[in-house]
Amino acid sequence: MAIVEKVIDAPPQQVFDVLADGWTYSDWVVGTAHVRDVDDAWPRVGSQLHHKAGPWPFSLQDASTVLVSEPPHRLVLKAGLWPAGEAIVAFTLQPVDGGATRVRLGEDFASGPLRWVRNKANDLVLHLRNRETLDRLADIATRQKGSP
Repeated sequence: MAIVEKVIDAPPQQVFDVLADGWTYSDWVVGTAHVRDVDDAWPRVGSQLHHKAGPWPFSLQDASTVLVSEPPHRLVLKAGLWPAGEAIVAFTLQPVDGGATRVRLGEDFASGPLRWVRNKANDLVLHLRNRETLDRLADIATRQKGSP
């Protein structure tokens, strides 16, 4: 499992609020090109976010489904990108001193061809992708700092 951590200068609820706004996913999830629809119940367990991933004209349509939702501390998704496969993506948010949040992002391929082509190069790319994802999440969460 690829795991990346980052301390974000915003409280857990503020960071979770970004996770809970499915319409922002294409702004901060690297590789998500467009959010097509978000279930009204997002991010409750079983709700889905419908997205396109990858560069146009080769982008693929799929959906991500909430497996665990424990606001403002944990969100686990099954992210689809068929025919490449599915990944389990887990966000864990822990408060740290000064009103900040330690965000831990873990991702592992759960099914499909990508599960069988694990190697150090793929792990490095996934690590770099997820680090950039957390950087983008931090930008959005801290931009909202101080807003009601």
